[in-house]
Amino acid sequence: MRTIDLNCDMGESFGAWQMGDDAAIMPLITSANVAAGFHAGDPATIRETVSRAVDHGVAVGAHPSLPDLAGFGRRVMKVSAKEVYDLVLYQAGAVEAFARAAGTKLHHVKPHGALYNMAAKDEALADAIARATKDLGGGVLLYALSGSAMMSAAARHGVRSVGEVFADRSYQPDGTLTPRGEPGAMITDESASVAQVLMMVEEGRVRSLAGPEVPVAAGTLCLHGDHPGAVVFAKALRAVFAERGIGVAAPL
Repeated sequence: MRTIDLNCDMGESFGAWQMGDDAAIMPLITSANVAAGFHAGDPATIRETVSRAVDHGVAVGAHPSLPDLAGFGRRVMKVSAKEVYDLVLYQAGAVEAFARAAGTKLHHVKPHGALYNMAAKDEALADAIARATKDLGGGVLLYALSGSAMMSAAARHGVRSVGEVFADRSYQPDGTLTPRGEPGAMITDESASVAQVLMMVEEGRVRSLAGPEVPVAAGTLCLHGDHPGAVVFAKALRAVFAERGIGVAAPL
């Protein structure tokens, strides 16, 4: 039976500022990427998100970012590989501590926003993220853009990576995501998103924004919890997967 992991960026509230409906979407996913405070989140939110994930049997992952609260981690910064190693290990270590306190373990690391997109192409940054993931110990997985430099770096360091695909983002012919802000970067039509997901999961390919198809390894599918229609879309995906005999589970 074909299976897919449904991951979601979560715990992105901060103080009095609320982002997303984590309580409603948690029962619909299989792994949670918990913001670690550098783009969103705070200690109480990390604790609450991890606890909610444990209650629903959802795998707990860390969602480290560039230090960019004002820009929600989506602004490119000039950082060295050494800095990226420290940033990832520091943030993932915080989530790992809360996971251990809640009686579970850290399952994966998934970089956020600009850091994710930078490391998809930059081998030095990808290498730093893979090393930090390995040094966390415990066989922590790395969720990485399918076919990216991060997956190659993970293989070099003996870290198991899981190819990530996106339902609501368009692709470039080189397999990278279309940068936010460019025309067509976001897919807002639900039927188009579902069609893209099925092509990626069932056929291992996606049609790029320019037309050519790109091969993808769909191990985990990202749902953005900060989108207003995230809960409705997650329910729609689960229904389509059930109809087509596609199982939903976090990678072991």
